[in-house]
Amino acid sequence: MKSLTSFARFVVLGGGTGVLSSLAVPLLAVLMPWTLSNALITLASTVLCTELHARYTFRTGRRAGLRRHWQSAGSAAAAYAATSVAVFALHAIQPTPGMLTEQLVYLSASGLAGTGRFVILRLFVFATGSGQETAKTTGSVHTPNMPKTASTAKTAKTADTNLPTKATTVPRPRRTPVTTGGLTAALSPS
Repeated sequence: MKSLTSFARFVVLGGGTGVLSSLAVPLLAVLMPWTLSNALITLASTVLCTELHARYTFRTGRRAGLRRHWQSAGSAAAAYAATSVAVFALHAIQPTPGMLTEQLVYLSASGLAGTGRFVILRLFVFATGSGQETAKTTGSVHTPNMPKTASTAKTAKTADTNLPTKATTVPRPRRTPVTTGGLTAALSPS
């Protein structure tokens, strides 16, 4: 159910931004070449959508960050490539398709690419795994390659200030039995 709600928000926010972008491109094209206008609006709408998806669609509770912006831009570029390939394939099969056919192919490819983009954003870009959530709520972080010992330092973020804190534990001295059999036997008179 949570995925369906997220998908509905994804469609509304992404689709709404897409509609606004399609209106903004020709308005900006009055001042500059259409390709530059399209590039600027696409860049701005991708940044806006990534922020909206971070805050509302996937409810991460914080801004997207540079890494997520790059990943989202990559998924948007892949979706753009998929729709371009679909229209190119249509023109290869039928050199002069009607406007209705072209729109049908474009919108179908766009819908499939959008669904794929949602899956990528949900599973990879804005993923919140149970291990990550547990570390956030308990305040402990464990690196898989580090053994859990008494001397392992743990770094956590406090819930109130979101500032990093470092909790260290004092290592216990190692207790190993001391064998003096060899030395004692060598020094003791026989």
